[in-house]
Amino acid sequence: MNIPDPVVDVSGAVSVAPDVVVIPNDGVGLVPNIGVVGGTDAVLVVDTGLGVANASAVLSFASEVARGRRIYLTTTHFHPEHAFGASVFDRYLVNRAQAADLRRKGAGYLEMFRGFGGVVADRLAGASVPEPDVVFDGVHTLDLGGRSVVLRPTGRGHTLGDQVIEVPDAGVLFTGDLAETDQFAIFPWFPPHDTDVSGVAWIRVMDRLIAAQPRIVVPGHGATGGSEVLSGVRDYLCELRDETWRRRDSADVVAEVRAVLVERYPAWTGQEWIERGVGCLCAE
Repeated sequence: MNIPDPVVDVSGAVSVAPDVVVIPNDGVGLVPNIGVVGGTDAVLVVDTGLGVANASAVLSFASEVARGRRIYLTTTHFHPEHAFGASVFDRYLVNRAQAADLRRKGAGYLEMFRGFGGVVADRLAGASVPEPDVVFDGVHTLDLGGRSVVLRPTGRGHTLGDQVIEVPDAGVLFTGDLAETDQFAIFPWFPPHDTDVSGVAWIRVMDRLIAAQPRIVVPGHGATGGSEVLSGVRDYLCELRDETWRRRDSADVVAEVRAVLVERYPAWTGQEWIERGVGCLCAE
């Protein structure tokens, strides 16, 4: 596979709100948007990038931002480009469902990503399945000093252990791969080993996130925006569901749905995820 080096470029970091910084993925595959959220006493990092070297660069950047404040890490979900550098951090917090994802499926995903070879395998040199330091049940509020950040599990959607990170005083929401911009939704539908993604449940998750009316939405990949990022993903998922279900008895359901959606969104990347989305929704 010819994949560009998934390197996290901390030099492109931008402030989206007071003491809320995003290291953008700048359209590079397998590079997530990474957050650094500060309070008076501590800083929270959201996601690590792929592998130890990327995570070390993120930690170094966060340390410069923190200037002696404690540093915490959380991850939006267990996939390698979001979480498989967590070992370089001392305080790693996740919800219980995400911890179970790491334990049950982490080794398989590490093997799969290493199987891509080239720069991806290089980035995962020395990486291991991360072990959280703190596992919490339900919604967890982290006090950073003068600022509370909410780690909110969403239930089944892109994965079983998805969580969003809310910065209420700034109106900022980090979604992980529940939302992308200008990209077809990522369906990790890999039967029989991984079928936890649910298009139907994902739509319900997006409806709840939209109802909260965040001011700034940082997606897992793609440009930061407003609540239109969420509504755009929700609307696409509804289209994918409807176009799939009306054709689910067709022998050419994948080709038919793909043709319709590519025509509607010709500039979007990730067309390969349409087929997996159709497979998932045919099973629901």
